Amino acid sequence: MPSPSFKHWVCAAALSMALIVAANASTSVAPTFSLPSRNGDIVSLEDLRGQVVMINFWASWCGPCRQEMPLLDQMHKRYSSLGFTLLGVNVEENTKDAERWLEQTPVSFPILFDRDSKVSQLYNVSAMPSTVFIDRKGNIRYVHRGYKPGDESEYLNQIRALLKE
Repeated sequence: MPSPSFKHWVCAAALSMALIVAANASTSVAPTFSLPSRNGDIVSLEDLRGQVVMINFWASWCGPCRQEMPLLDQMHKRYSSLGFTLLGVNVEENTKDAERWLEQTPVSFPILFDRDSKVSQLYNVSAMPSTVFIDRKGNIRYVHRGYKPGDESEYLNQIRALLKE
């Protein structure tokens, strides 16, 4: 018969797993928005319904943002044909530094400009970078604040899981 301490450990482990699953399973409807893109178009989140959407809020002065940007571009190139869209949302009021940086480090995914931080506020962005995953039904499924090397593995797992739904 298992000891009482073992039973407590199993219960604690089960509760921890349930909380993790519940936290990852919680959904809320993604706030809709329209923002100007780098190429002059207006991009609307509503137009992307049916796609898995990854929104990455970033700034040119943010070191981790710069570090992850080429990795995000690889993800976009790899999964865009499967119903995945990545939107890079620059949060700077003046976009000159972002434009300059993007000339040196071009990306293939759309870059949008949130000059007045209205969209950043809708998504409660409190760290740079912040990344939000939205499922095909328009629900927020995962949120990441900050970036450290290795986080891209979790991004990939989440992209693949959402694409399978």
